[in-house]
Amino acid sequence: MRIVSRNEVLQHEDEPGSHFSMLVSGFADLSKAAPGGKRVFLRWISPGDVFGLAALQPQSHPFLTTVTAGSEASVMVWNRDAIQPLLDRFPKLRENVCSVANGYLSLLADLLMSRISETAQQRLARIIAESAQTIGRSAPNGIELDLTNEQLSEMADVSRFTSSRFVSEWQRRGILKKTRGKLIVQSPEQLQLLG
Repeated sequence: MRIVSRNEVLQHEDEPGSHFSMLVSGFADLSKAAPGGKRVFLRWISPGDVFGLAALQPQSHPFLTTVTAGSEASVMVWNRDAIQPLLDRFPKLRENVCSVANGYLSLLADLLMSRISETAQQRLARIIAESAQTIGRSAPNGIELDLTNEQLSEMADVSRFTSSRFVSEWQRRGILKKTRGKLIVQSPEQLQLLG
């Protein structure tokens, strides 16, 4: 078991797939680099989720994504040499890995479709609603998220100005409340209707 701090990179895109990991506590984000140094958010990784599938392939392949801890977290890590024999010994493990890989392909197809078919407002509302369900904490006045406007704009693929404008509008409507580095979703139902 490895304990990691917030913003610690657990897996670097394009580095050799040397280890397979499972998040035990906390949360992390899965992202991909885009031209010009921009980062494209793909999804949240929650406890029980695995990453580092490149380490499970028979030949060495690089990681396709970067995984960064979004909070203090604990992670179980198996190096490539340790996990490979387990795949042969336990066929159900290989079957589960195929299921996880299929889930990631489905996610990528959904992300592509959302970027093509959703408006900026819909993408932002959907990403906040999904974040509330995945990494949100219950608070007396709603669901609390540790997210900045910059993170929201990166995750929804909108400008910071657009993100700030919609968040301000939704705050006036009582759907959410924004404070420095925090977002409190007060009406998840209304937010889901917008997304």
